[in-house]
Amino acid sequence: MTASPRKILLIDDDQLQCRLTQAHFKKFSQETFALDWAETYEDGLARLLGGDYAACLLDFQLGERNGLQLIGEAMAAGCHTPIVFLTAETAERVDIEAMKAGALDYLVKGEITSRMLERSLRYALNLGETLDALRRLATRDELTGLLNRREFERILAEESDRALRFGRPVALVLVDIDHFKRINDTHGHPVGDEVLRQVAQRLSEQARSVDRVLRYGGEEFALLVMETDQAAALDVAQRICETVKRAPIAAGDGVNLSVTVSAGVAVIPGDATSGTALLASADKALYTAKARGRDCAVAAG
Repeated sequence: MTASPRKILLIDDDQLQCRLTQAHFKKFSQETFALDWAETYEDGLARLLGGDYAACLLDFQLGERNGLQLIGEAMAAGCHTPIVFLTAETAERVDIEAMKAGALDYLVKGEITSRMLERSLRYALNLGETLDALRRLATRDELTGLLNRREFERILAEESDRALRFGRPVALVLVDIDHFKRINDTHGHPVGDEVLRQVAQRLSEQARSVDRVLRYGGEEFALLVMETDQAAALDVAQRICETVKRAPIAAGDGVNLSVTVSAGVAVIPGDATSGTALLASADKALYTAKARGRDCAVAAG
């Protein structure tokens, strides 16, 4: 089955430029792309943020606003689509400003050839993939694929501030694998790694799309549950405990382990008035769960 061509978005208020770009695309030698055209700043930004494009060709002049402003808005919204900047100006300042804003390449309209455009798109796509891989390494735990400790601290601060500012609750569930050191000591670290991966997967299955599941460190995980009070968050934590122990973990070489976890729950507002205090409250509740014999969830307070 032939794969569908990757989609490229052209944001340009000149219809002639769209036709010229389509003509260039037909002459490409290495890959076929599908071109979509957005004629206005607003439509272009909305489509770009939709995340449905492999790359974007972005004009400098877009009515009263320009492509530099659009890149800034897109980046602020978390868009990482590779952008090739197009302009009729040859001034070096535009080149520098475009690259500083986040564009991966720069082309002057009057100088564009089919070969040049294809090369520029291929370069932007390859560099975009490299940058995505680097972002993943910086924000993801390599073993489990979950967001890492650095991202946990950033997201915790952001969501705590948002909860306090708008009066919307956010809950933190800390989860710790019971007797994990015993697993490593008895079966070895490769088995321990597989346990971590499968527990992470079971935790992720209990999270909604708006929630965040992270590896806090070692055998400890964190779940940020958005707009959830303490009772509902405790219910989530109890379901996590039940889900983990429901079925043994197949860790390879015929090793099947019955694994349990303990969980501590805290909420803003109610249990804390800052991200740091929220973490401390959830950690204290987790310690209480461990002291009660493990394989249970405990709420702060």
